[in-house]
Amino acid sequence: MKLRVAAALSGLLSLATTAFAGPYTDDLSKCLVASTTQNDRVALARWIFIAFSAHPSVAPLSAAKASDIDNSNAEISDLVMKLLTVSCREKTKMALQYEGPAALQLSFQALGQVAGMELASNPAVQASMSGFAKRLDEAKLKALTTEPIAKPAN
Repeated sequence: MKLRVAAALSGLLSLATTAFAGPYTDDLSKCLVASTTQNDRVALARWIFIAFSAHPSVAPLSAAKASDIDNSNAEISDLVMKLLTVSCREKTKMALQYEGPAALQLSFQALGQVAGMELASNPAVQASMSGFAKRLDEAKLKALTTEPIAKPAN
């Protein structure tokens, strides 16, 4: 079971999934979101950020120290245990019994999306994310909507 929970949390880090969310997974997802505070969701987003920062291509941009990683892992471990074994215990049992381990992954992905949206709604984050738009070529983008569509080659 420990591996299933770890895999579910690792699933937070994937951006897409091909699994189908059934009604018990949906119920569990709703429970996870409803049972977390804004601080819990920020902690989850911080954990995801730290995990992504371990990738060699972005690691030089992160100031996360080993103690930050350990603290974040401990915080999320406590949160996951509270959610699965206390706050959403019955919904977790039902989802696992009727829809299998993928229910955990999909439910935590939903929670991760909510956490990400909370961070993305911050004005400072929005300003940073929109910074690339200054370099876009408006004329080329407009041409995409006005140029005739080329016929596909046979």
